[in-house]
Amino acid sequence: MDEEVPDLGPLPVRMTVDADMVRRLVDEQFHEWSHLPVTPVPESGWDNWTFHLGESMSVRLPSAAEYALAVEKERRWLPELAPQLPLPIPSLCGSGVPGADYPYSWSIYGWLEGDRSSVDQIADEKQFAFDLACFVSALRAVDASDGPRPGVHNWFRGATLRTFDETTQRSLAELDGKLDVDLAAEIWTTALSSRWDGIEVWFHGDLAEGNLLMQNGRLAAVIDFGTCGVGDPSCDLAVAWTTLEASGRQAFRDHLGIDDTTWARGRGWALWKSLSRYAGALDDADASGAAVARRVLEGIFAEYTQSP
Repeated sequence: MDEEVPDLGPLPVRMTVDADMVRRLVDEQFHEWSHLPVTPVPESGWDNWTFHLGESMSVRLPSAAEYALAVEKERRWLPELAPQLPLPIPSLCGSGVPGADYPYSWSIYGWLEGDRSSVDQIADEKQFAFDLACFVSALRAVDASDGPRPGVHNWFRGATLRTFDETTQRSLAELDGKLDVDLAAEIWTTALSSRWDGIEVWFHGDLAEGNLLMQNGRLAAVIDFGTCGVGDPSCDLAVAWTTLEASGRQAFRDHLGIDDTTWARGRGWALWKSLSRYAGALDDADASGAAVARRVLEGIFAEYTQSP
């Protein structure tokens, strides 16, 4: 049976949110916290603007209408997921509504301590891979029967990889001459041909460096569940290439017991993400972003060509 391929549609139009707007929202809706300072969080992400509220809370505001679709989902599911997971995840402190010239629902969460993960800060890669695999395994074990299926709310994470074929082909065309696009196309074709068995489980959807918090070189918390849902969990395997090196990647796969077809789809998610980032970084003259994306792509190419 052919897979139904969703239509991604145009990119969202993001709005800018500043500390003054957040200050007004908090003062209007949460008088008990009006004395707490509001300060921006550096590198707060694309889908949401994030601000410190005092020392122990964060304010999370969607940057576009499409991203606002995840707000109610997170409010509904994070309290249910939290006690079933081995690492801290955000805890809801307050539910905001539109106001102060801001048009969407927004939330206040408890602040989770830690620095965003990076390859060079991991103390023990195999331990990090084990901790991450334990988290993914526990998430997959949560009852998925009533969970949110893929859709616009999570940009079709958990759906077919073919959703991203058009953007991948465009990236390959833009990157011709800058990397081995023939090998990349072969890896992508292999991923598309590796079909999911249809068993729905929970996934996070964006296990990226900015959403994995570290303390003392170890994985300490997981944040940003805006792309979570139930469906094909292979999207959560992209982290094996985007964040882990070869030894950690293999340990991660071994601990989860991933079969070849699921691993191929996970590689495809990492390939799509990295090709898109590389092509976008070239357009923006972002040398550091291009270097990171190229490093990941080189890891994908090496692992694929060395696979039995």
